[in-house]
Amino acid sequence: MILEMKVPSPGESITEVEIAEWLVQNGDYVEKDQAIAEVDSDKATLELPAEQSGTITLKAEEGDAVAVGAVVCLIDTSASKPEITSDTKPLEAPIAVSEKPVTPISSKSTYASGTPSPAAKKILVEKGIDSNAISGSGRDGRITKEDAVNAVPSMGKKIDFEGRGLRRIKLSMLRRKVAERLVAAKNETAMLTTFNEVDMSPIFELRKQYKEAFKDKHGVGLGFMSFFTLAVVRALKLFPAVNSMIDGKEMISYDFCDISIAVSGPKGLMVPVIRNAENLSFKGVETEVKRLAIRAREGQITIDEMTGGTFTISNGGVFGSMLSTPIINPPQSGILGMHNIIERPVAVDGKVEIRPMMYLALSYDHRIIDGKESVGFLVAVKEALENPQEILMDKAAKKALEL
Repeated sequence: MILEMKVPSPGESITEVEIAEWLVQNGDYVEKDQAIAEVDSDKATLELPAEQSGTITLKAEEGDAVAVGAVVCLIDTSASKPEITSDTKPLEAPIAVSEKPVTPISSKSTYASGTPSPAAKKILVEKGIDSNAISGSGRDGRITKEDAVNAVPSMGKKIDFEGRGLRRIKLSMLRRKVAERLVAAKNETAMLTTFNEVDMSPIFELRKQYKEAFKDKHGVGLGFMSFFTLAVVRALKLFPAVNSMIDGKEMISYDFCDISIAVSGPKGLMVPVIRNAENLSFKGVETEVKRLAIRAREGQITIDEMTGGTFTISNGGVFGSMLSTPIINPPQSGILGMHNIIERPVAVDGKVEIRPMMYLALSYDHRIIDGKESVGFLVAVKEALENPQEILMDKAAKKALEL
């Protein structure tokens, strides 16, 4: 029996995926539930498991964009599992069946290198750029609309790259979607950024005093994310406009706090969501942060775990960033940027002292968040971080940390 394996829907509103990598070869014998391919959607990279055991025939190539529901491979379930011996030769591909193969959305074409698409040609003509002067990133070197949009007219002699290193790496669907969303956020929101700084001494003292007991009791470290998440939750309750978003001509405000946390994964930036953070304790936040970070780094994060956040926290400080202007994660209206902690001289009660200081940056959509609210929100976060025992722990650190 020949089984047609179709592309499953990875989530709502996703109509196509890209074959990132085949994990098997044409003619291989595969076991049921064996991962046979990695597929990229515009939100995540997922594994495609074999639905049955048998010999596989591939119907799409790496890099092809394939519609959800389209056939990507055939599995001959009547084939017997080959015995492994020293003289076993590689399996030949099974005889092609009579079914008409599915043509991927981005199937290979016969375009000559340098040929622009109609949309790209129009843009190049408007820019006065010769299509032979740029390289295409599409199939067989075809110039895409994006290539034309990004093309810059030459201001002099064309640079000769011969003898020097040059690589072209196709962006994954996820990375392309991230790029589109970032550009959209810059173009479609009235984004502003306000800054402040935090003296992290009180949090350092709490962590020094309780981090070992906290880890022994709960199995997770007492990091900075729990302090920041709980400080943000408090500030969002004080300034609900920051926990809102625009939907057409309406503003939607949320009574709950689903906090997106930006983490770096093997496939690029991932933004999993801590659900109902307003109901979580220090232990709850740290446990959830660890769980989501591990899943993101191991490529196991799901679409559902990355959608629906109401506010984002991004920690560029782990990479050494001193100060930045984070970009809003649409359709959200605010994002808080954390940065590295540096010992700096500051004035304390008329004296100069060395304190561990961190810069904070709040980027917000000025269409629904006014300057007073944005500054007030950031000051509220600063107050909670500089007075964590009083504001976040109700003057009972051990009880708050469940020790």
